[in-house]
Order: sequence, then structure tokens, then C-alpha cells
Amino acid sequence: MESAREVVEEEGLQLPRLALRHRLRTLSGVIRHPVPWHHRPVTLLCYFLSVSTLRPLANRVALYRTFPTRLLSRAWGHLNGMELPTWMRKPVYSLYIWMFGVNMQEAAVEDLHHYRNLGEFFRRRLKSAVRPLCTSSCLISPADGRILHFGRVKSSEVEQVKGVTYSLENFLGPQKTQSKKPSSSFRDLLLSSPENDLFHIVVYLAPGDYHCFHSPTNWRVELRRHFPGSLMSVNPGVARWVKELFCLNERVVLTGQWQHGFFSLTAVGATNVGSIRVYFDQELQTNTPRYSKGSFYDRSYVAIGNQVPKATGEGSVVSVNGGGIVLQKGEAVGEFNLGSTIVLLFEAPKDFSFNVQPGQRIRVGEGLGLV
Repeated sequence: MESAREVVEEEGLQLPRLALRHRLRTLSGVIRHPVPWHHRPVTLLCYFLSVSTLRPLANRVALYRTFPTRLLSRAWGHLNGMELPTWMRKPVYSLYIWMFGVNMQEAAVEDLHHYRNLGEFFRRRLKSAVRPLCTSSCLISPADGRILHFGRVKSSEVEQVKGVTYSLENFLGPQKTQSKKPSSSFRDLLLSSPENDLFHIVVYLAPGDYHCFHSPTNWRVELRRHFPGSLMSVNPGVARWVKELFCLNERVVLTGQWQHGFFSLTAVGATNVGSIRVYFDQELQTNTPRYSKGSFYDRSYVAIGNQVPKATGEGSVVSVNGGGIVLQKGEAVGEFNLGSTIVLLFEAPKDFSFNVQPGQRIRVGEGLGLV
């Protein structure tokens, strides 16, 4: 499917060609192949914003931010949950498969009639053998998708795409620290040792990708922090326009510790992805009608007693000790409705190195880096 798609190289990332750009080149006499139909839904938002090129960029962003994306996402969620007649399922799902290049041979259930609604189809499970875990890497990909950005965090500003940043403090929220100097930066407050550095990596899930996310390493989750917010698209074309997009959007931040210190996994919501589900946390509810801008809601897993919470929908069980919820490398953690973004922020020795490239396609279980 990748070879059949018309793409352009834009700052190291393969992106669909905008329909507007195609039309302008056609008018100028440059012969181009037509944009495939299966890419037009993905680029519809970018196309709309491109049409307003006569307006300043700030005006276009402000206009987009006024869209009722939360309301639209809730409406999409209701549509996803509607049971389809058996005769309609195969035509509907086949159209989606064709549009977004879904590989149904990897699905645990390949029979399209099995999926009662769009939501079940989006959240389809995979065969156990199709996502082997890399044993040589201490850190594996938590999701299927494309690498947007990665690297060492040198200040309290982190890049969401090249040249566009967001605030680390706004993204994670305030942290409880002990015996730290008042003059320390927010980045330094996260580090447990001066011998370590802070690193990050962003994985973007497209609509055709597998929508569950997994534990990238063996670690202990101590806190869940839910930020209600906007549900703007996290398509790379939009992410390069909207500064602090990841801080504006609804997200669920899981923070805790791994063998090298601080570790966090954040599931960032997007348009039509109002539902972010964490299997071991049945209290979590996302994209609710009312919320206070800038608010967040915490749930600590440190003092939850000895009862082991049961994962919903997966049949897996996580272990609990006095310090939080222990997740094993590769274990299923949660799911999106449609694609979105996973951000990993973690402490590691200074010699930690990534073994991926910007724009690279990645799958659950593939190695991300080595110490």
C-alpha cells in the first residue's frame, strides 16, 4: 500500500500531497498523478486550512481552534457504537480497509462480519505472533505508527515536530519533588541522577493503524493524570502549525519509574479520538461534556491497597505493590478510538541512543534505543 501512495518528502517525514498544491501545479502546466482517493479523507483538514492561504497563519489557527471538535468527537463516538446490520458490515469495513491500507491478515479475527460496529473494528486485536518483542532493546515501540520526533530534552521546551515546541511543564503538569534546588529547571526536577539525561519520542498513529498501545518497557506506574482539553487533529500537517498542540489536546499521562529513573507514557487525544481507555483504570472517563480549561485530575496508584485491578476487555492482569502498578514490557495498556499520538518522556543514562529515524514506520515491539 505504501508504494501506491503519492507522498512528498517534507522535513524528513512522508506526508500525503495536499490537493490544493496538486491543483496549482496542474494549472501551471506541471503534469502530476492525481491524488489517490484513499488519501483525501486524511488530508481533508489540511486542505481546508490551505484554502485560506490568503489569511495570516495565526488567523487560520484561531479559526480552527473554534471548531467544536469535542462535540464532533462525541457524535463520532455514538456513530462508532451503532450496531451495523450483518449485510452492511463487509462493504463498510472493506471501504475503510481500502482507504487506509489496513492489513486484515494480522487481525486476530479476519471475518469482517464479526465486528458489530465501527468501534469494534477500529479496536481490533492482532494475532499474538505478528508483534514479536525486541529482546536486545531496553525500550520498544508502544504502538504501531510513524516516528514524528525524538531526541534528548535539552531544556524545558520539547519539539512536537521539527521547529514547533511545547512546554514540558504544561504537558506533564506540576511534579512533586524533594530536596531540589529552587533554581532547578523543570527538566532537572524530573531527573533522579546528574549522570542521566531526559529523552523523548513521539509516535503518530494513523487511522489505518492498530489502535491499542502497549508498555514500552518494564516499569511501575505511580500516577495517572487526566487533562481534559481540545480534540484537534494531531496530523503532522496540523502539528507544525499549532504550537503546544500536545498541551492543548486532551491527554492521559501515566508517570512512574523504570530501571533508570523517571518514566512517562502519554496518550494524546485527537479529533474523533475522544475515548482514551486505560485497561487497569476503570474510573477514567475522557471527552466528557463539561470541563474546566487548564484543569487536570489525578489518580494515585501508590496507596490503592493490595487488591489487583482487573483489566477491562483484555483479560490481562497487572500486578500491584506498595509503589504502584507494575507493567511488563509489551503488555497491553490501553486503546484509542481511531489513531492519535503516544509520547514517551523518560530518564536514561547519557549514553542512551535511539536506533530509529524521523518518519520511520514502526510497530509494537520493535526496538527504539539502547543503553
